[in-house]
Amino acid sequence: MNKVRNFKVYLKVVFCNYLFFIVLTSCQNIQVKEKYILTTTQMLYDVVINLVDSTFEVDFLMGEGTDPHLYKFSQIDLRKLNKAKVVINNGLHLEGKMNFIFQKISKNKIVVSVGDSLDKKYLISVSDKIHDPHIWFDIELWKEVVKVVSSNLQKEFPKEKMKIQKKEKSYIQQLNNLQEFVRNEIEKIPPKQRVLITSHDAFRYFEKSWNFQVKALQGISTTAEYGLKDIQDLVDFISQNNIKAVFVETSLPSKGLEAVMKGIESKGKKIKVIEGLYSDAMGAIGTFEGTYIGMYKSNVQKIVEALK
Repeated sequence: MNKVRNFKVYLKVVFCNYLFFIVLTSCQNIQVKEKYILTTTQMLYDVVINLVDSTFEVDFLMGEGTDPHLYKFSQIDLRKLNKAKVVINNGLHLEGKMNFIFQKISKNKIVVSVGDSLDKKYLISVSDKIHDPHIWFDIELWKEVVKVVSSNLQKEFPKEKMKIQKKEKSYIQQLNNLQEFVRNEIEKIPPKQRVLITSHDAFRYFEKSWNFQVKALQGISTTAEYGLKDIQDLVDFISQNNIKAVFVETSLPSKGLEAVMKGIESKGKKIKVIEGLYSDAMGAIGTFEGTYIGMYKSNVQKIVEALK
């Protein structure tokens, strides 16, 4: 058994080194662009474009409908990574398969892992060393992320410091307004009906912020497996508590929740299925839901309409 385990570890190390070799090889032919900023998630992309002006080029890796827990690099992504002056990632193991590369390139690039820069007392613990990475669902915490990104950009681009500070102040105010909007909307739902049923456990920060109860088939990572008992437990919970709706996430297949629905129907009950809830990914660029504020508002409006 130990030999098998050691061999698996060996293969993982070889694979990671191979990935890094590809990155280094690609770097030899690609020149770093001075004002090119790359983020992993679209949520972080939205933060950056609210902090810098049009003289910067900002791009991201994980777009609409992408599950960051399962994300795999493409050759195009590697080229983006290599030409970036600054790389900003969520951290907290959200981009688990990419951590090795971030560690290596941090020797010659500016790499900012925003979640790892936050005060751990504000994070939700999953175990002794693991924290829930879905920090964007806590608006107060997301304001701290904005400050972390802003601070790092000011250090890297000192000539832009005043502009970035001004934009940071403006964006923080927009997030304050978002908090007020959400607070007023949530009040429309009776406290006992504030139960959110989803595929995977991405909404703990939402739960904490807005006094909800969250139930999900999977854990905080979509790599976590669920079984028949998990499905049956969720069916029983929904039936016993007269839950009004379940929510299907845009970045995940609905197979698991479909099994839950069949279980509910077998008990002679009906429940609403609300599609289009944003969890690990936002909407398409250029749409209302393609911004952090738009994504958050869209989620809240769907939740309130279904549960009030």
